Amino acid sequence: MDARIEQVVTSGRVTLDDTEYEVETNTYIVGDDDEVIVIDPANDAEAILKEVGDREVMAVLLTDGNEHRLSVVLEVAAAGEEDEENWAPIALHRADRLLWRDFFGRLAREEDDEDDAKALRSLEPDIWLEDGGIFEIAEAQLEIMHTPGHTPGSVSVISEQLGVLFSGDTLHRGRPGSIGGAFEDLRKQLNSIGALLTPLPKDLRVLPGQGEETTVGEEDARWESWGALATEGDDE
Repeated sequence: MDARIEQVVTSGRVTLDDTEYEVETNTYIVGDDDEVIVIDPANDAEAILKEVGDREVMAVLLTDGNEHRLSVVLEVAAAGEEDEENWAPIALHRADRLLWRDFFGRLAREEDDEDDAKALRSLEPDIWLEDGGIFEIAEAQLEIMHTPGHTPGSVSVISEQLGVLFSGDTLHRGRPGSIGGAFEDLRKQLNSIGALLTPLPKDLRVLPGQGEETTVGEEDARWESWGALATEGDDE
């Protein structure tokens, strides 16, 4: 199997509930010398496409619909192709459709050209991700797991062939994933993390949306202690 994983780290700003956060984000490029799938492009499309090089982008997978991902997703999907019919399909879970509509609706309101504004308002992902869905690249399979909590449509991506779990912002090393320490629905997120980790091999690598990699075993051992975070949120 020729499939390999490459990582690009980019920095940018994300606004949640009128608060702006500086975020350093991991993008993963999975594939071989000819074709790749891009998982979680964010912040800097140029840096990501430089790593992609001349390879064909077969799909762009988003583990959530937050703005730092949506801000570059069209440019990465296009990968220099002017004809939209040649763009890679963009995949997002349907439960994050509102985040998608809010982001591109905001861009449409800022657009002077009415035709361009109409096009932005009508944009939709090409693929709605579903729990258990499979993508294939360079003889490796990428299985989608719906892990809501960080956002309603957050997903994680497992590849047994590559021995990795791409956890997005559902799970970071040593803690539940978040942007700026803010949690949308921590109880649901913790339930998703527990259900995700329990059946997986303890030595499986975890490649998160932010920060350094970890393993399933390391995070599974910490999981119960994170319940205190949800309790603290109830007491506020």
